[in-house]
Amino acid sequence: MSPDYDALVREVAGRIKADLDRLTPAMTTMFADTIPEFRHDDEIRGLMVASTESNLTAIIDMLTLGIGLGDITVPPAAAEYARRFAQHDLSLEALLRAYRLGEHMFVQRTIRLLTELAPPTEVALAATARIAELVNSYIDQVIEGLIDIYGTERRRWDARTDAARAAQVRAVLDAEELDLASAEQMLSASLRGWHQFVLLWTPPGTADPGPVLGAGIQVLAAVSARSPMTVDIDEHTRWVWLASTGRPVLDTTRLARELRATPILSMAVGDPATGLAGFRQSFHDAQRARSVAVAARSRGVLAYADVALTGLLADDVSRVQAWAGRVLGGLMGTDETAARLRETVRVFLDARGSYTDAAARLHVHKNTVHYRVRKAEEVLGHPLSEHRLDIEVALLACAQLGLPRA
Repeated sequence: MSPDYDALVREVAGRIKADLDRLTPAMTTMFADTIPEFRHDDEIRGLMVASTESNLTAIIDMLTLGIGLGDITVPPAAAEYARRFAQHDLSLEALLRAYRLGEHMFVQRTIRLLTELAPPTEVALAATARIAELVNSYIDQVIEGLIDIYGTERRRWDARTDAARAAQVRAVLDAEELDLASAEQMLSASLRGWHQFVLLWTPPGTADPGPVLGAGIQVLAAVSARSPMTVDIDEHTRWVWLASTGRPVLDTTRLARELRATPILSMAVGDPATGLAGFRQSFHDAQRARSVAVAARSRGVLAYADVALTGLLADDVSRVQAWAGRVLGGLMGTDETAARLRETVRVFLDARGSYTDAAARLHVHKNTVHYRVRKAEEVLGHPLSEHRLDIEVALLACAQLGLPRA
């Protein structure tokens, strides 16, 4: 550097370093506001912040210590963030755009600082040109490294997709003897936080199901505000894994509303849980919810929390129907009258025997509920208070499994 402006460049870099705690979050917020791919969950956002800070620190060191470009490499945090970007199938173009936006923001910050310092015009212009040149060269060199890192990880990840990745996930799910460290190494992902599985599928025979499943994954990402990891199981099925550091709250009501535009798509949502055991539990919960949906021939979104008991019964629907027939007797008829009586009794018992609450839920008059309950007791041959638990379970199974069937 020329002695006319090298001290000024160091002064500006020092002031930016002192303000790094404010510049880093400002820059990462700008990334998220400008580039949709940067709207991550907490864990990935932490990597983004670390990547941004490591690059800013490297640039400041280059300006203050005179580090040559030949000694510049991609900071480890930035490299890890690029790998995670590739694993989540986020575009390389979005990642590189962030670097150019960050470069622009950094140079603009130096110009404001130079204005505040008010050096002679020629010195200010020379310092600005030098900073812009060095920062641009740094970004060019780091981007070149990032392209290699992203491409290598993308190829490695793609080689694991479909059957290979599905086999690895299945191994972690099924191999009870597998410890946490081995499972994390196998999946190249942390399993120490919270996990929630969602299974997506379309009916057999759906023409070109890929775009439908892809649209469902996009909706799921938007509603959960997280970047999901996906596993292609077959042409019609995707397993989606949502990971986070805090307990996730997935709004299934909103999810169902958003998916009305794709009625052929179904989703089964497992309960969130923690650690390796939770990873497995949430998946099996989602599987149980799917079993209920398939048995009931229903579409849309089904949460395990809403069908947990029925999920235990869904493996042998014919036996469940036979048992429910013994419990409910004539209420197991396939006609509309029997179906209406079953629904009324189920809602009445769920309302803790309140005729008023049941009438409000069913949108009928309270006297109508009185009549239907008395009629159901006549069909059963005994009051609802007798064998009440069996009656409630049988009615729940009928409602959620689509029973009775001819």
